[in-house]
Amino acid sequence: MAAYRVGRKGHSRLPATTGESGVALQRRQARVTVRYDRRELQNRLDVEKWIEEKLLVLYEDQVDQMPEEVNIDDLLELPTDEERASKLQIMFTSCSRNTDEFTRELLTKLQGLHKVQVMQKVGLEKQGHR
Repeated sequence: MAAYRVGRKGHSRLPATTGESGVALQRRQARVTVRYDRRELQNRLDVEKWIEEKLLVLYEDQVDQMPEEVNIDDLLELPTDEERASKLQIMFTSCSRNTDEFTRELLTKLQGLHKVQVMQKVGLEKQGHR
């Protein structure tokens, strides 16, 4: 990867450009540093999308009553599923439909997820071991 830096010779994969001095320079390839475990982020994104879809179904007739946010990190900070379920029941008191099945499924989906701060630390540790 370091071979793509400007000024290195012998690597013609990238198109050359001519600088002000007329010397041909290779363009530097942009790199993105991944600090997070992609699988964990994808799982979290999948859960967030699932929550949004389910809430739209549960609150289809009363969208204005739908909670603004179901904060996954707040739920993960609670030590037990019973406390998480209780918090969710309070959050969904305005829903005219039964939310028990949604709550059970969400608690199952939360198993194995980590708070964002933990994910960042895990991602940084994995980078250091490469």
